[in-house]
Formats: sequence, C-alpha cells, structure tokens
Amino acid sequence: MELGPGLPLTQTKQSRVLMVGAGGIGCELLKNLVLTGFGEIHVVDLDTIDLSNLNRQFLFRQEHIKKSKALVAKEVAEKFNPAVKIVAHHANIKDAQFSIDWFGSFRIVFNALDNLEARRHVNKMCLAADVPLIESGTTGFNGQVQVIKKGVTACYDCSPKETPKSFPVCTIRSTPSQPIHCIVWGKSYLLNEVFGVSEDESAFDHSLDADNAKEIEELKKESEALRKIRESVGSPEFHEMLFDKVFNTDIVRLRSMEDMWKTRKPPEPLNYKELLEKASEATAAKDAVLKNDQKIWSLEENLVVFNDSLDRLSKRVLDIKNGPDGATQDATITFDKDDEDTLDFVAASANIRSTIFGIERKSKFDIKQMAGNIIPAIATTNAIVAGLCVLEAFKVLKGEYEKAKEVFLTPFAPARLLASDKSREPNPDCPVCGVFQTRAYVDLSRATLNDLVEDFLKLQLGYGEKDISISNDVGILYDPDETDNLGKKLSELGIGPDSFLTITDEDDEDPFVNVVVAIQEAKEPLEDKPIKRASPEEVKIPTKPKKTPAPECNGQNGHSAQSGSRQQSEAVAEVLPAKRPHPEGTEDAASVKKAKTSASNLEDDGDVVVLDDSAGGAIVIDDD
Repeated sequence: MELGPGLPLTQTKQSRVLMVGAGGIGCELLKNLVLTGFGEIHVVDLDTIDLSNLNRQFLFRQEHIKKSKALVAKEVAEKFNPAVKIVAHHANIKDAQFSIDWFGSFRIVFNALDNLEARRHVNKMCLAADVPLIESGTTGFNGQVQVIKKGVTACYDCSPKETPKSFPVCTIRSTPSQPIHCIVWGKSYLLNEVFGVSEDESAFDHSLDADNAKEIEELKKESEALRKIRESVGSPEFHEMLFDKVFNTDIVRLRSMEDMWKTRKPPEPLNYKELLEKASEATAAKDAVLKNDQKIWSLEENLVVFNDSLDRLSKRVLDIKNGPDGATQDATITFDKDDEDTLDFVAASANIRSTIFGIERKSKFDIKQMAGNIIPAIATTNAIVAGLCVLEAFKVLKGEYEKAKEVFLTPFAPARLLASDKSREPNPDCPVCGVFQTRAYVDLSRATLNDLVEDFLKLQLGYGEKDISISNDVGILYDPDETDNLGKKLSELGIGPDSFLTITDEDDEDPFVNVVVAIQEAKEPLEDKPIKRASPEEVKIPTKPKKTPAPECNGQNGHSAQSGSRQQSEAVAEVLPAKRPHPEGTEDAASVKKAKTSASNLEDDGDVVVLDDSAGGAIVIDDD
C-alpha cells in the first residue's frame, strides 16, 4: 500500500519524528501525523493550557486548563490511532536532555512554535544533527511552511528576522505619545517596581541614556521612592500613596521641566481624593465594570479597577509572606496576560496614565492583546499549514528535496490561496548554516581552552599558526589579544554538552569560513588528549570565496520592489560586499549606497515582498 505518490505506508510506520510545540499548529499537526500513521511521535512543549487556547487548540477542553499541553495532547491523540506510539515531554526544548544526539535519532523534526528564540535553537540543533526540519508558522490568515535540510536548502536564519520591539526608556517614563507606551510602562515598570523584582530591561531601549543623564537620575530617584511605598503593601493608605506618587508627584515634576513641553501638551496631574469622590457610581457598579473587558472604561472606572486589583495583588503578596515558606520564598508577582489580577492592574494603570498625557484609552481586551504580544490566531489557518507540513514531509521521507517547496498561505492575494516557490539555497553569509560545522568529543573534567586551541583547532582541524578568535553566545572567549582564559577549563567558561563555539579565521589573505564546533561530552574516557574529533575522517575547511566588486545598479532593469521576484530582492543583497569598503566618491561607492537604499526599502515594508505570480511566485511573510 502506498501513501501519497510513491511513498510506501511502511515508511511512515517506521519513521520516528519529533514535533516541537503543541499549540495551535501543533494540535492540528499531531492529529495529522497520528492519522497518517507515523510510527513514533515525540511531542515537546513547556506550556500549560489556558482558557484562551480552547477556541483553536481543539485537542483541549475546559477540564484540561492548567494541565500540560504535551501530556494532554498525547492522551487525546492516542485515541485517534492506538497503533501509533506517542511520547510526551513537558519540558523546554532547550533543556540539556534534548541533546544533538537525541535530535539525530529522529527521521524528521517538525517546528510548531510561536517564538523566535526556540525556533532558532531547534534550527541550530537540527543542522548540527543533520536531521531535516519542517518549519511552519501562521500570522492571522497568513501562513508559511519551509523545508530545511543542511547544505541543501536555506535554514531558518538565512534571512533576517524582525527583532522584538523595544522603546526608549525616556519615552516610556517621561514622554509617552501612544497607548502602547503607557501599557509597557504599566507592565514592565510599575508592576515590577511594586510587586515584581526589578524593571524588565528588555522592554526598554537605553541607547540614549547618556544624552538624558539628568532625567535618568531623576527616574532612579522615583524608583527608590516606589520601593519605599512597596513596603506599605496591605496598609489602608497604600492605594493613595501609590496613586499620588505616580499620577501626581511624578507628573508635577515632569511638568516643571518646561523645555520638555515646548512642542507638546504637558501632562495633567490627578488628585486621588478628588477622583475617588467622583467615582462613587463606578464603585457601586464595580462587579459589572470588571466583567466588561470590551468597554473602554471611564477615568473613574479605571480608578475602581486600579484599587480593586491592588487589593487582590496585595493579598497574594501577604499570603506568600505569611505562608509556611514565607521566610525563604520570594514574594513577587510577574505579569501574565491570563492572570486577571495583573492584567487589571496594568490596564487600569495604563489608562489612567493615558488620560494624564492626553492619549486615548483602550479596552481591557485590547490591552491584553498589546501587553501579551498576542498575534491573532485562526484555527483554519493552523489546519491548512499543518496539512502542508505533512505533504512536505512525504517528499523528505523519499529524499526528494529538489521537489520540496516553500509554501505560502495568502488568502488575500489576487491569484490564489496557496502559492509555492522552490526552496531557496543556503545563504553563504548565513551565520548559522553558512559555516563549516563539526563536532568535538570533550572530557569536560579536564579540557581547558588551551587544549581546544592548541590541540584541537591548530592540529586536528588544521588552523596551524593562523590567528583565530573563539566566541559563543556570551561573547569572545579567545583571540590573539585576549588570552586570559587559556588556562581555564571549558566548564569554568560555561561550556558544557551541546554548547556551540564559533571559530573565526582572522587571516586577511585566504581565510577559512567560520567554523561552528558542537561540544559533546566524551562517551568513553579519552586517554591521550582531552578533546578529539567526532569523526575520524580528515577535516578540510573551505576558504571564504573571493568577493567580486559590486556591479553598477541603476534600477532600470527588472521589476519594482513591489512587483519583483524574491530572487531579485536577494540579488540586491548579493551586490553588497560583506567586508569590502569602497572609497567614498567612486562609482562603486555610489552603486553600493544605491543598492543599500533598495535593500532597506524592501526590509521596511513589514517583511512582505510581492513576487511575480506569473513565475510561480507568492507573497513572502515573516512567520514570527
């Protein structure tokens, strides 16, 4: 019996596959894999089931809320086909137990994730293990599926991804102009200062701090004052103290900085007692106000929600402090979009601050989406993308990578619902797959960085007397001018099993391509040297290709940025030399600048490039 064109059913029965993520796409994909008859399916997911998941993650029901997604998905999906073995892992895919060797034990890996960091990790592990990965993602009505095979197709990091949005700290703290500024202030600053551990620095951009030293110093004083107010949590005066501090005293101080308000309307401070007197009607209707998350609350209603959320959060903190483990347990609360207490506090605080600065208020429903970075998820989109994943998996099982496609679901495109394009080739400048990859077996109990440099890199990999640098995710560990770490053990430098080290050849004449070394703990004692190659075969590292001068680009040929092909946009990037500066004022310099302008225009259009459909193209979307 065959499953699909030329694919024996026995081949799927014998296949051991991994699915990372059991959410919107994951539920649909697991169902497809089970019904298709894949013999053994491993499911990894760290998350638990929330009420907000139930509208699209069809394997879950009301009684499953707060339970592990991976474990419940296994339990429910097994009923579809008891002959399939499902193994669930309620864990983080970045945990040490999920090693390179473990990834290498699978025939195919499926990504059904919703965050950039985890996607990049799985992509890197699959490349190191040389196992094919089928990457997928959805954003609203749009979706995408991509086959990734080491050395054959582009990997997940071959094209740049949009970085998470951050905001200048002074905009958040002093001059907000949009609702999101006030929401980030409530979520990442006020909630953390009063009930959390510290400011969520990742939400703020501190690049301009040096230009605002005086203001930064004042903001530090504000934080100190908030910490003192925090000590009065649970007291009768707590609500008023906090309100007057952040919505009156701090605002009065901001208004005193007259230069700041020459071109914008100054904020209007609020008086707690006066506002509370006006809120008697809203107080009486508190329960109705709290339940209506679609309504944009009035200022008085926001005060009622602010006070009520403070009562609930204060009680939680005191319960922790007064509990049996109060002396050792950290009495802190962090934001969770599905936690009504923290969501109410952030929504009310943001809306009160918006009122002060003359910014429109938002409903609790809208604030939940913005504070929780929620991307609209649609069940039908997930189902279509999950189906496409299985269709591409059939090609992978047959080894027909030349037939593998990048498939795009674009329902609002004028031509067709589904569009496909041939898989892109690996990007030679990709920092993840455009490198030479190798593995090293290491005795971590005794291997030093000097062993890595002198024995492994210089002798076993053939670097000889070349100048090299070694780096990892943290930073540079070694270069010719940075030798302090040579005597340290690799374990002391935070290098453990399945760590990745990048080796950069500093030779200007004929440099090797960058090399990524995957560190693996030796499976048996290493009697001679503490580091050895994983493969006995001789290693030959390729050299970097010579860069050719950039051709003149006058923009007269080809399509426009909005109607050109994906290949054309890549050609624009290819004319940019990697590390080859051109003298200012030359024709080459002008052409490079022109090309850079074209490339930046492509990137600024929301990561959407419209391809010529007559050539079998599609709309390419970033799948984050």
